[in-house]
Amino acid sequence: MKEKISITVEKSLLKGVDSIVDNLHIRNRSQAFEHLVSAALGANRTAVILAGGPEERIALGNDYRMTAKVKGIAVIERALDKLRESGFKNIFIIARKNALSAIFHVIRDGSSYGVRVSYVEEKSSNGSADSLRLVKGKVETEFLVVYGDLLFSKINLEELWKDHVKNSAIATILMTTSPMPSEKGTLKVEGNKVLSFTQKPRQSDIYLVFSPIFMASPELLEQPGASLEKEVFPSLASRGLLNGHLSSEKEKHIHTLQDTREVFL
Repeated sequence: MKEKISITVEKSLLKGVDSIVDNLHIRNRSQAFEHLVSAALGANRTAVILAGGPEERIALGNDYRMTAKVKGIAVIERALDKLRESGFKNIFIIARKNALSAIFHVIRDGSSYGVRVSYVEEKSSNGSADSLRLVKGKVETEFLVVYGDLLFSKINLEELWKDHVKNSAIATILMTTSPMPSEKGTLKVEGNKVLSFTQKPRQSDIYLVFSPIFMASPELLEQPGASLEKEVFPSLASRGLLNGHLSSEKEKHIHTLQDTREVFL
């Protein structure tokens, strides 16, 4: 939610602010101020790692997907390293009790990784949007969301952040291509505007898909629907409130023990 304020600025500084208005990505003085303030606060960016849902679904041998090791380093450790490098140092992790305990055993409070971790226990959920709403009231600025079973070291999170800040959208989702679009959320896009979002269609000739990483404003947490992919994102797209950021790099999902052995970092 945005709030109207009044400020006093030196004329020389105001000229500098106006100079970044390009009428394309930054269309007015208000957006210019928002862009500059967001950039200045970059060191305190917030990210949410979404690892909710029934624990049996995310179990992996004696571990969970987030705590399984890839080349000797746990998935959650690799996530924290990437987030810190990209300026995201306030981290919320959403999961159920036993999964949270396993994650805590690996990373503790996050200080060894240069971040601050807050744990949010999910007791029940009907979908990813329900899980994400557990940070409502805890996150008051633009924030990043990544799913807990991902390796995403090659993704340029800085460009995703910039793209989201430049444009007026409730969420900016990362887009990649897939040879198997029926297994993902497929997207119809015009420029950077997502026109439609269809989760796992039976058949599709669209190969542009949702990569489960996105930027969002706190307003996303007010949207109705239990599932991001089945309800919230399709609704936002139909109202012109969902943007996309295309990435040539792709994330890697860790769903099986075989996945942990086949990853190329």
